[in-house]
Amino acid sequence: MARRVTGDRAHLEEPVRQRLLAEATRLFAGRGFESTSVQEIVAAAGVTKGAMYHYFDSKDDLLREIYARVLRLQMERLNRFAEAEGPVAERLHAAARDVVVTTVDNLDDSKIFFRSMHQLAPEAYKSVRAERRRYHERFRDLVMEGQRDGVFRDDVPAEMVVDFFFGSVHHLGTWYHPDGPLSGQEVGRHFADLLLNSLRP
Repeated sequence: MARRVTGDRAHLEEPVRQRLLAEATRLFAGRGFESTSVQEIVAAAGVTKGAMYHYFDSKDDLLREIYARVLRLQMERLNRFAEAEGPVAERLHAAARDVVVTTVDNLDDSKIFFRSMHQLAPEAYKSVRAERRRYHERFRDLVMEGQRDGVFRDDVPAEMVVDFFFGSVHHLGTWYHPDGPLSGQEVGRHFADLLLNSLRP
């Protein structure tokens, strides 16, 4: 059985890549992307610049990965919901609830990215936008499936439904607080209910 390690020693025994991401997330959230130097990140992570550049090409690359890892998680989960058995309304509701919950669970990552994404290098910015677009299209396909089956109203384009919904999801970082009156699960359920109610024929 692996021995549990606590305190500073546990921090130092985390995989270097995860440690760099964790410290970059903490520093970007507290000080902002522009105001945080590579030296501050590596010092907080307890590694050298050479170790950082082994995993990440630049500070931009760290910012991109902070958001991309959440998006990969969400894409993997969305695919499971989309490919599951059961009525499309139930699968869409589960997917809508899940994207809210995973966004709330990784709120710092999302806030940092949407606050700083305009500072990414053009190629990195383009790459992340393409990844996010693939997620939105997979979500849109569920809406279109329900429209084809007559389960959802079809007088509003599925693309507009998705843009409206994700506009609200991306806005979560401006008002949601973990110590507030609603849990992430509750907010996710409300968002999913609002989406499904809006799609009723």
